[in-house]
Amino acid sequence: MVQDKTMASRLFDFFNIFFLIIVSLLMLLPFLHVVMGSFTTAEEMARKPFVLFPTEFTLSAYQYILSTGTLFKALAVSIGVTAGGTLISMFLTSLMAYGLTRRDLDGRKTVNLMIVFTMLFSGGLIPSFLVVKSMGLVDSYLAMILPSAISAFNLIILRSFFQGLPDGLEESAKIDGCGDFGILFKIVLPLSLPSLATISLFYAVNYWNSYFSAIMYINDASKWPIQVLLRQIVIAASGMAADTGNDFIKPPEQTIKMAVIVVSTLPILIVYPFLQKYFAKGALVGSVKG
Repeated sequence: MVQDKTMASRLFDFFNIFFLIIVSLLMLLPFLHVVMGSFTTAEEMARKPFVLFPTEFTLSAYQYILSTGTLFKALAVSIGVTAGGTLISMFLTSLMAYGLTRRDLDGRKTVNLMIVFTMLFSGGLIPSFLVVKSMGLVDSYLAMILPSAISAFNLIILRSFFQGLPDGLEESAKIDGCGDFGILFKIVLPLSLPSLATISLFYAVNYWNSYFSAIMYINDASKWPIQVLLRQIVIAASGMAADTGNDFIKPPEQTIKMAVIVVSTLPILIVYPFLQKYFAKGALVGSVKG
């Protein structure tokens, strides 16, 4: 039978729960401020820099953002780059991670050292641009995918997870006549769904939030992703802040920035709950095994 908790244990639980509630509120308040601030009027934003409960709701900031004719095209570009980039990255990362788990692979340790080396040092901005240009990827959607197709950090996590799988599964598959690709796609990957979901989320968030590669390699404004377009909207709003001669009353710059943050993070917030059950398990197991 479970013994009753002592008074000291109950006090500890009380203060522990109280402390965690305070910490959670401190992390939640800035997000609520951004969301509510995007619905705040210009007058109230000028009076109260920190707004949690607006006295009057307005959609003027979102109307200003949606008035941009290329918004939905940029949104489609971001969705396509995120979906396509995540699939390409997961395919290449899975192949490389599984290959590096093979003990009979010549030069496996050298390749692993080279992967770790890229986490500490990089070629730099100019060499990266020259490589992309020499491959003819400038003004191509692939320029936003291929240069970051494989993350060394994600590769190490996935490789560690693969190494934690029982060796007997692979041996049994070979006895049944299954080849390397069959072992990977029929046995290893189905058993690695938590880790695959976690790494997929890492890649998806990275592709969705990426804007620097588009600024560097995309000259055609019609191919801009949503992050670059929203950045341009904020810059335009900042430059027009002193323009009062227009009949159109533009929302204050601060509310536009908050609306931009909400628009850019909303898709990830929608996707995350479906992957949450795999997230903690996949990251933890992949980081400690092997």
